[in-house]
Formats: sequence, structure tokens, C-alpha cells
Amino acid sequence: MDELELLKKDWQKKDDHLPKLSYDQIYKMIWKKSSSIVKWIFYISLIEFVFWAGINIIFSDPESMQELKAMHIYNTMMVLNFVNYAVILYFIYKFYKNYRKISFTDSSKKLMKTILDVKKTVTQYVWFNLIIFTITLVISIYGVFIYGPEGRQIIEAATQEGSETTFWIMIIIVSIVFTAVLLLLIWLFYKLLYGILLKRLKENYNELKKLEV
Repeated sequence: MDELELLKKDWQKKDDHLPKLSYDQIYKMIWKKSSSIVKWIFYISLIEFVFWAGINIIFSDPESMQELKAMHIYNTMMVLNFVNYAVILYFIYKFYKNYRKISFTDSSKKLMKTILDVKKTVTQYVWFNLIIFTITLVISIYGVFIYGPEGRQIIEAATQEGSETTFWIMIIIVSIVFTAVLLLLIWLFYKLLYGILLKRLKENYNELKKLEV
């Protein structure tokens, strides 16, 4: 059992005439734990950014760039990458700002508001990543099947054996299922990565509400 739980049990055993020190002890413990969680959210987002930026650099060789140009999606992908990095850096800045804000919070009400701000920022960050991934995947599928040599061969073979309309319906269905599965996996990844931290923040928020009653 951690120090906060011991303090909470001690708090519950006392009468209504509680000393100010006991309240401060519990508040400071919640504040310390919340500050640590927000710091980790900032660190994880920074590590995630560096990791994906490194992956992108590795796969941004001249041959890959030429393939994107051949599929007529090079300019679109470059703009999308720029927007992606710009927005993610903005979110990292917000995570850092939230960490700085919570580090200098001096009241439970301000701490509760900062915790809600952190939760909102993380939710927006996850949704942005899911949306940008979906857009990137849709553009890639479009480029492969419309302009890619392998895609054209598949289309030609399919139209020779049957209806082109049926083929495109199947492509759309398969693409939707494939995209949905990948989005689910990414969402589960973020749920595991940030969900545990947000759950602990929510527990801290609930404890602060009890202190304010």
C-alpha cells in the first residue's frame, strides 16, 4: 500500500475537526503523483515523435520518393507529413505546458482543472493520430491501385475475368476492413500507452473532489 493510501485511511479515521496539516499532506501527495504522470505523458509523446520521425527518415530514401512521384501522391504526402509533424509538435508543446502548469499549481481546484486539460489534450492527440493515419492509408491505397504498376496489373486481370464494378466494390470493402483493423490496433496501442496514465489521473481527480467536499 503506498503512502497516499495510508494517508487517506488516516484521514478517514479522524473526526470533522481535521488539522490543516493532514489536508496539506494528502493534497501534496496527490499533486506529486499527478505531476509525475503528466511528466511521463510528455516524455512518452516526445519519444514517440522521435521514433516515428526516425522511421520516416529511414524510409524516405530516393527510391521510395520516386515511387511516390510515380503514383502521383508525392506532393500530397509531403504536405501531409508537414501538417502531421507541425500538429504533433504543437501537442508536445501542450503536454509540456500542462506539465509546467501542474508543477506550479498551488490549489486543488487548479490541479483538478489541469488534470481535465491533460485528459482533453491526450484525447485530441489520439484522435488526430487516428485521423492522419486514415488519410495517409487512403491516399496510399489510391496511389497503388490507380497509378502503381502492380495495381494496374491487378485491375486488368480482374476486369478480364469479371465485372470491373464488382472488383472495385470488393477493393473498397477489403480496404475498409483492413483500415478498421489497423485503426483498432493503433487505438489499443494508445489505450495501453496513455490509458493507464489517464486512469491514474482520473483517480487523483476523484480524490481531490473528496477533499473539497
